[in-house]
Amino acid sequence: MAITTENVSIPVGNDSMPAYVARPAGDKVLPSVIVWMEIFGVNSHIREVTERVAAEGYVACAPNFFHRVAPKLDLGYDEAGMNAGIGHMMKLTADNMIADQKATIAYLNGRSDTVSDKIGVMGFCIGGHMTYLTACENKVAAVASFYGGGIAAPEGPGGAVSTLSRTAKINCPTLCLFGALDAHIPPEHTSAIAAALKEHGRDGEVVIYDDADHGFFCNQRASYHAASAANAWTRVTKLFGDNLR
Repeated sequence: MAITTENVSIPVGNDSMPAYVARPAGDKVLPSVIVWMEIFGVNSHIREVTERVAAEGYVACAPNFFHRVAPKLDLGYDEAGMNAGIGHMMKLTADNMIADQKATIAYLNGRSDTVSDKIGVMGFCIGGHMTYLTACENKVAAVASFYGGGIAAPEGPGGAVSTLSRTAKINCPTLCLFGALDAHIPPEHTSAIAAALKEHGRDGEVVIYDDADHGFFCNQRASYHAASAANAWTRVTKLFGDNLR
């Protein structure tokens, strides 16, 4: 499928958030999907995922929600990239993250080529946390969180209330994907997420891949695990197909 891409700016209050947008060529009005980045920015991997989502028949949008501190972020998967990304992540606050979510949703709903209120969300690492928080604080159709760290931490970003404590506000199907070998996200956190979704009667599923580590979906990382990535993609495309069409 032919894909068209563009770089756009999304207004967030007095700020401007860069985003990479991909969609199938043509003039069809389509559902949309937000792709929340890792700590490495809207780099080649995230752009590739965004285009892959577009090839499934969606308007896909990958915003840089580190824009307040690093508006042109594009880091590699090396030690320098990791250290820089972690530094930027530590400056996030839940209030700013929610503002960026609402701005992105408003942008997508305001496009002439999108179906209003038919928005899916997916994200990786800190973007996986962003995805879960998006489901808690916004009206979206379905979300898929890949190895979202810190969701079950005692405090949310910037010292806010725990993101997990917001679970009762989720009102869409929620898929959370983790690797059992991920030292960044302990089993007690993934168990707590599953328990919270069940406790509040949410339509949620937590999937643990026994042979996968953190970053298992990214084919540019040493932790890439092809079988887990393929299964995860099948689950995500079904989730969006069932809820965005």
